[in-house]
Parts: sequence; C-alpha cells; structure tokens
Amino acid sequence: MTNSITSVARRHPIRSLIKSPHHYWFLAILLITVTHCAWGAITRPQGDQKVSFVPAEKVCGSDGPLRYCIYRDKRGTNGDVAYHLHGRNLDEQIWNDDTYFTAMVQQEWQSGDALPPIVVTLSYGKTWLLTPQGAKPDSGLLDDMMARLTAIEAKVGVPRRRLLIGESMGGLNVLVAGLSHPSRFAKVAALCPGVYAFSPFGPSSEIQAAMARTGADPKIATGVWLLANQYLANDGEWQRISPLSLIERAGPNYPALYLSNGLYDAYGNYEGTERLADLARRRGVKTEWHPLYGGHCAIDTSSLAAFLLS
Repeated sequence: MTNSITSVARRHPIRSLIKSPHHYWFLAILLITVTHCAWGAITRPQGDQKVSFVPAEKVCGSDGPLRYCIYRDKRGTNGDVAYHLHGRNLDEQIWNDDTYFTAMVQQEWQSGDALPPIVVTLSYGKTWLLTPQGAKPDSGLLDDMMARLTAIEAKVGVPRRRLLIGESMGGLNVLVAGLSHPSRFAKVAALCPGVYAFSPFGPSSEIQAAMARTGADPKIATGVWLLANQYLANDGEWQRISPLSLIERAGPNYPALYLSNGLYDAYGNYEGTERLADLARRRGVKTEWHPLYGGHCAIDTSSLAAFLLS
C-alpha cells in the first residue's frame, strides 16, 4: 500500500498536496499570483517612443535657490531667449529628453532653416509656484526669479526678445510672470496651464461644483489645493496671481499668448484656459487658442514651435 501511495505522489505531486479545502485556496491564490505576475511581465511596456533630433548643447549652473540649464542649438540661435518653466516633478534637465514634447519642438525647428532661440530652463525644485512676497514663508519666488534673470543674461547675452514657455505647473508660472511683468516678455506659451475659473480659497461647494463640471480628478484637485496653500495665504493673494484676474488689466501691448489644453484634462484646466483665451482676445491681446482632443498636456508641437519662432 505504501508503495502504491508513493507511486501516485510521484505521478501527481499537486494532487498529493491537496489534503483539505485550505489546500484548494492555497493553490488558487498561487495560480492567480503566478498568472498576474506573468501577465504583468508580458504586458509591461518594453521601452519608450523616442524622438529623432540633435540635442542642443547644454551648460548648467545655479544662482541661489534657482537652478538652470542653457541650451543652444548646434546650428546657431536667433538672438531670442526662451525661458522654459517645467511641469511638476521635472527639472531643468528636461529640455533634451528624447521622450518629452520638448524634443519634438527641437525636431520641428531642425526640420526648417530658421534658427531657434536659446532656451534656458529654470527650476526651483520638483514643485514650485511663482508668487509675489506674501504671508507664506515659501512665497516670493516671482520676485526672486525676475531679479536673477539679469545674471543669466550676462552669460547668454542681452536677448533680442524674451519668450516664456511652460507646461502644467510651469504653464501657470509663465502666465504669472508674463502677465505680471508684461514689458519684460514678448511672448508667452502656456500649455495645459493651471488656470481655474474658481478660487482654491472659495467655498467648498464651489470647488465641488467646478470638479463635477470639469471632470477634475478629486485626488489631483486636492494636490492643487495643497500647492496653493503652500505659497498663498488667502483669496486676496490668489487673485494677485490668477491669470483670469491679471488679464483684466491687459491690453494690445501685452505679450502675445499661445494657450492650449486638452478637453479631458484631469486637472480641470480646460474651462479656465478657454475663458482666459476669450478674455485676452477681448482685451486686444494677440492670442492663439488651441483646444485639443485629449487629456492633460496634450500638445500640438508644430504650432507651438512655429509660435516661438515667429
């Protein structure tokens, strides 16, 4: 009999483990786990779609809390300086990333004969908001950045024109800088910028209604609220940087605007950016509005590249 049982165990090792219902559950969990891991390995992306372009020459440095990289196209530059203010969780090294939209802009420039601007990417860290000095300890970065541009331009030369380009968090930051100091900049390209038709310091009922109206992700909205409260103390300080407030004093001599946003932006920015474009046009500001069918930071790089060169 013993030999017979041993023979069965050898021929059916899994069957020999099944001595109670608990073993069935163990084997089911084991099978699910193995299947999940195998499927994850099979379906995991194997790489990234990369852009074919010639990376710009790069020199990096810092000035106080501000870090920067200066990028020059190897063919030469046109005398303009474009300040790039990056999105959340990125840094000053992003301009030459061959998986990012900035590589597509460079590719577009390199497909033509016109020379591009020098690009200077600025960074105060992974997340930051340009505000005038206020009640919060972290406020004042707008004043700090504007004061430090002189030292950067001592390295790159006095620009023919100053341009601003930014996405997401950086899109809001370039609007704050360009609309607060309109005489310093010729053009502002704000991509999927954090423009809201409501105040983060307003009643919670208004915020909830805006989230429902725009389809904003509640978790993302909470992050935006936390960022605003890190740099701003109250609604009065918010109004000092809200693009929808700043545009009310704009006129034809303000920087030309390039605005774009995806219809299904999980940050809920489409509504505010569309309203900003409408108000800017009413105020006589030269404005390009690019509503895009897509999510957060869907970008039409061809029209963006052309805007920065024109």
